[in-house]
Formats: sequence, C-alpha cells, structure tokens
Amino acid sequence: MLSESLVESFRVRVQERGLELADLRIGGTSNRPLVQVRIEWPPADPPRPVTVADCAAASRALEAWLDADGRLGRRYVLEVSSPGLERPLRWHRHWVQFVGHEVQATVAGLGRVRARIVAVPDEETVMLERQGEAPRPYRLAAIRDARLAVDW
Repeated sequence: MLSESLVESFRVRVQERGLELADLRIGGTSNRPLVQVRIEWPPADPPRPVTVADCAAASRALEAWLDADGRLGRRYVLEVSSPGLERPLRWHRHWVQFVGHEVQATVAGLGRVRARIVAVPDEETVMLERQGEAPRPYRLAAIRDARLAVDW
C-alpha cells in the first residue's frame, strides 16, 4: 500500500507547511487504515522542535487532502507526531544527517544490530561500525527498522 508516489504525495503536503516528512507508515486494515506520519523541521542551528501545534496544523492539512483524495477511504485513522528520540532512519538523507550517531537496525543476514554510522559514501551504501569490529559497508536496501539508539 506504501508506493513511492504515495510517499511523495505525503512529502509534498508536509513540505507545503514548511516541514519535512520524517517517516510514513500505513497499517491497520483495508477497512480502517492507520496512517502514521512523523514530521520534523528542516535541519537548523539550533534545531527547531516539533510542537503539538505543528502536528495539529499538519494533521488538518493532511486530513483535508486525504478526504478529498479518497484513496484511503473515509474510515482512516491519522496520527501525526514528531520522530522522537529513537527516531527512524528511513531515507538516505537521514543516514547522512546522523553520521557519527549510534543506530539499532535489522540487517538482512545479521538480525538486530547496534552500530555507529561512520559514513554514507553513496545513495545505496552506509558504513557501519559494530562494537569491536572494523567499519563495513551495508546496502541501505538490506536494512530495516533502523532507529537512533538511545541509552536510557
């Protein structure tokens, strides 16, 4: 259900509000889709936090578009939030933005790993350094459910 064109449609609607799409997940059932949208402000110094008002404004804009579009029907549930501390890394730009940070991710053939992002040499590859090991390249396409690692 999550095609590139659908992701791009959400990205455009969020960018119209001056925000960036940090994550998009669509689950639930075909009769009651659950649309989870995470938004963030473009990188700035100092960083600008996403507020409840930002989420509400984005939610109203997305609801108006979803209601008019009708692609998800009338019974969808929309959740709009910030990416949070354990933010997902979904797209290439996220990996570039967080070079030097620790991540937890599921890597094909390895399972769940924790590693530091060393570099992002191209659009398809990330260099990860697992504890006690030398940095190695991994294909971004082989990485699922990547999130910034937070030590609580």
